Amino acid sequence: MSDELDSFLKELQDQIYDETLRDYGRKAFDRWIDPSHMHPMENPDAHGRITGSCGDTMEIFLRFKDGRVSEASFTTDGCGPSMICGSLAAELALGKEPEEIERITAETILETIGGLPEEDQHCASLAANTLQVALHDYLD
Repeated sequence: MSDELDSFLKELQDQIYDETLRDYGRKAFDRWIDPSHMHPMENPDAHGRITGSCGDTMEIFLRFKDGRVSEASFTTDGCGPSMICGSLAAELALGKEPEEIERITAETILETIGGLPEEDQHCASLAANTLQVALHDYLD
């Protein structure tokens, strides 16, 4: 019985991976499997938190050194696309000055990842907006 269950679960996981790779592309799939920068940050210089219309909550944490982002991280309780977009938003902020971060939009995230299915594109907006809230926290 255990071998049958293990086999079923492996087939199911392989099917989910194949469908996700097909629907989201290699860049997004790899980030979904291993989202970089996904952890809360102790004592950040900046913090943003938003709950999107879909119910996903995202937080972005920034630390600055010499006027540039030296560390960035995020957390989310959301879906895979929220993880993908939060990870990318944190990565895009690294090394940037505030003026450069202001130019990071949902479109920037979608272009960098190679797009997302239409029904998941709101996750890029959630990530970009959360990043902007964190930036404004720093500037205030």
